[in-house]
Amino acid sequence: MSTGAGQWLAQARLRLKARLPTPDSLQGNRWLSWLGPSLYHPRLWHMSRRGLALGMAIGIFFGFLIPIAQIPFSAATAVALRANLPVAMVSTLVTNPVTFAPVYYAAYKTGNALLGQTGGDAVPIQSPDTTAEVDSPRGALQRFWAFVTGVGQPLVLGLALFAVCGGLMVYAVANWVWIALARRRHRQRRLQRGAVPLSR
Repeated sequence: MSTGAGQWLAQARLRLKARLPTPDSLQGNRWLSWLGPSLYHPRLWHMSRRGLALGMAIGIFFGFLIPIAQIPFSAATAVALRANLPVAMVSTLVTNPVTFAPVYYAAYKTGNALLGQTGGDAVPIQSPDTTAEVDSPRGALQRFWAFVTGVGQPLVLGLALFAVCGGLMVYAVANWVWIALARRRHRQRRLQRGAVPLSR
């Protein structure tokens, strides 16, 4: 990796870290404050291969699986599994107001195909506002249950498949990328140590 590329990656990492939530900011969140002191566990904020890969997988899983309260569910799971908490929360944005319609349409069609049904082209759902907060976790669960019972099995099956496959794929790819970059840096360091200038 060249010096310029290394500096760019370091700067990008600093900018990303500056935008990620902190333990103190999460303590003030009414959805996450119940997690208490566990939010300060150092492994939740450490940039390790396992933590990052698992955090991304958790976020992708809940981002696909449920239309609301994705961040609280991913955060609680990240705390339980000691994954990177900010990455898990940010990764839920795989579904957002821009991607919601195509993702859910594809999930509905996939579920229809797996169930052997011949549904129409229109997805029989009204897109929920995934960015709006609800009054309480209980209210979120009630809305989610109403959403599930209103769309039927095809969409639920498609979303579950996307969640499981997407989470596993992201976990594998993140691990592969981390290992590949680490090996590349190791080879470059060995080459630099072996490149001894000839004396005159």
